[in-house]
Amino acid sequence: MGAALREAPFFVVLMAIGAAAMLIPAAHALTLDDHRTARAFLYGAILMLGLTLLVALAVAGRRQRQRERGQLVTLLAAYTVLPAFFAVPFHEAAPASVSFAQAWFEMVSSATTTGATLFDQPRFLASSLHLWRALVGWMGGLLIWVAAVAVLAPLNIGGFEVHQAVRHRGAGIRLSQIARIADPSERLRRYAGALAPLYLALTGVLWLGLTIAGEVPFVALCHAMAILSTSGISPVGGIAYSGAGFAGELMIVLFLLLALSRMTYSARLHSQTSRNLRRDPELRVGLFFIVALPAALFLRHWVLAEDGSFAQGFVAGLEALWGGVFMVVSFLTTTGFESAYWMSASAWSGLSTPGLFLVGLSVIGGGVATTAGGVKLLRVYALFKHGEREVERLVYPSSVGGAGAEARAIRRSGAQIAWIFFMLFAMSIAAVMVLLSLTGVQFETAMVLGTAALTTNGPLAQIAAEAPISYAGLSGWSHLILGAAMVLGRLETLALIALLNPGFWRR
Repeated sequence: MGAALREAPFFVVLMAIGAAAMLIPAAHALTLDDHRTARAFLYGAILMLGLTLLVALAVAGRRQRQRERGQLVTLLAAYTVLPAFFAVPFHEAAPASVSFAQAWFEMVSSATTTGATLFDQPRFLASSLHLWRALVGWMGGLLIWVAAVAVLAPLNIGGFEVHQAVRHRGAGIRLSQIARIADPSERLRRYAGALAPLYLALTGVLWLGLTIAGEVPFVALCHAMAILSTSGISPVGGIAYSGAGFAGELMIVLFLLLALSRMTYSARLHSQTSRNLRRDPELRVGLFFIVALPAALFLRHWVLAEDGSFAQGFVAGLEALWGGVFMVVSFLTTTGFESAYWMSASAWSGLSTPGLFLVGLSVIGGGVATTAGGVKLLRVYALFKHGEREVERLVYPSSVGGAGAEARAIRRSGAQIAWIFFMLFAMSIAAVMVLLSLTGVQFETAMVLGTAALTTNGPLAQIAAEAPISYAGLSGWSHLILGAAMVLGRLETLALIALLNPGFWRR
């Protein structure tokens, strides 16, 4: 069976993993004497395993070399077709009022690590269903970890296109030898074997840490999976309702730093000997935002507060500062968890923080080849360096830009490609807003929902808007549009354009 799966197409392997994963919520529900939910997931696992075997038999014997385009199509199917299979046991175990289309939306949201949910009250679902949502999100995060370095990097998409000119010059980021000569399926297996144990170990460490901090073990497990995948899925409505307190939030921030740069966990997969973690541009830009933005928010509350405020004292001020740090990290990595101390700033100074601030952080996004969404820090860095050089040329027209061939390539070709992607991203938001408006959604609501879907930051709708936006109040067509936008935000526009390019399919 193991040898057959190794020779099977990647999508068949994903189906087998999904079928095996259904046994986890089935066992959890059985321990809680929730036999209805246990049967739904057990039967779902049997059904999906049967379909997996049929597909594996149908494609058996086809040993032709799989190209990157086939793996890219597999990724698209993983975020559109697989959620339909995942939705079957979810729909059967959920209350009768939940339709299959709603269950599909929930699974697409989880698989793309968006975390948008139709259930505003967590108690509406059984705990095993929350475990399934978190587990699907966790597997979706692992999938993008592996696929980014095994599929997107060789195709120069997903953020790696910024360094395309650098690679052509023989410098900069290079994957190991397996990425250059191996079959795409071989690359997927090799990188999955290298990254999956690390991903699992980090999840286990965070789960143990949150449990020690005072969180209920089940909730701690769901939050640990949500943090590593930046899905923002919670069985209790968010970190603000967690029992871990400040210690738990501190641990969460440390683990969310993994989503700022791929070099924090996959440096050994790259042959980069000239750059260490301290010189990584993504991490430096991310840390700058984490330091500068909370400080600016703190000063805003300090300077603009009305007379007579700050009555709660110095401790409340520190809580407000920490709330700002946590929210910047959470929304910069497109996780969407709200700190329990976030509202302390308003209570301390009497001023509220505009939701557009959180929308902007989500648009910036995290690191390339991480579970974070958004435009990505590497593209922001390329645009910044290009702008910095243009200003320098205005002051000193005859100056020569230094910092080496790699920096010059990023300022030129890298910045151009980053700007193209930024324009495509803005056009995608506008298109989603127009489509949502056609279904009766108001302009401001459509803007927040479109940004939340394309940045894979579903909780943004509940926090960034003037009034919390409920996904449950939208129509079925709106759910379909948002589901497609989540897939587009996860794979990014350039990947789908590559699929539509005739030259991409030419032999």
